[in-house]
Amino acid sequence: MSDKIPEGNRSARERLAQQRERDKGREKRRRTLIVSSAVVGVLALAAVVGLIAANVGKDGDDTASGPAITPSGATGEASLTLPVGASDAPSTLTIWEDFRCPVCAQFENAFRDTITELVEAGQLKVDYHLATIIDGNLGGKGSLRAANAAACAQDVGKFAPYHDVLFRNQPPEPDDAFAKNSRLIELAGEVKGLDTPEFRSCVEEGTHDSWVQKSDTAFREGGFQGTPTALLNGESIFPKKGDEQISVENLKKWVLEANKGKKPGTATPSAAPAS
Repeated sequence: MSDKIPEGNRSARERLAQQRERDKGREKRRRTLIVSSAVVGVLALAAVVGLIAANVGKDGDDTASGPAITPSGATGEASLTLPVGASDAPSTLTIWEDFRCPVCAQFENAFRDTITELVEAGQLKVDYHLATIIDGNLGGKGSLRAANAAACAQDVGKFAPYHDVLFRNQPPEPDDAFAKNSRLIELAGEVKGLDTPEFRSCVEEGTHDSWVQKSDTAFREGGFQGTPTALLNGESIFPKKGDEQISVENLKKWVLEANKGKKPGTATPSAAPAS
């Protein structure tokens, strides 16, 4: 008996195998689309939550007193901007955030690597602004305390890594864990060289509390819809830009389109002096 497969049967089997591979490819693309849509859906829902958060609890924490002590290296109008990246980068991403805001953490976790990549390539600089709307909505002082600690980190040129640590370790929204200075100092231990006596004193004394409240007032009076607010060269891109939903791919595309024909930034921000 011959072991050879008749030509007709072989062709049928090959066609069946090819069809199965095509089906697998379609299923993989379908799953990718579902996952991508789910991420976009979460961010879109998050934007709605942020919108609600911005319009409830308008009364912020009024406990800070005294003059607003500006963090070292702060720039912009009223010195309320904490800049990250080359000052001559061709595009600017302006972000308003609250360290207790879960939507902000979702935004950061989804886009942190992409933003860092664009910053390191000199394509983008980021202007961070801090708000404390969750304290006003739910009570507590975690937004204020965390923002003050972030400003203390800015004093020694370590705002960006500490900012990332805070969002990676954000407690559940109702949990005001960031109101404890001890927790903020503990997290500073994850940033090399940040946990110093000077930093601890700045955190515990609330050195930048009045500055944080000044920043929050600017947010509330700025007509923004919620946190996070993300503006690329002054145009809102969260949860979408025009008719396009924000995504990693679209963010890169929008920045590169805006930068077409422009040189990457090379100016190195001056190191902030120790407080």
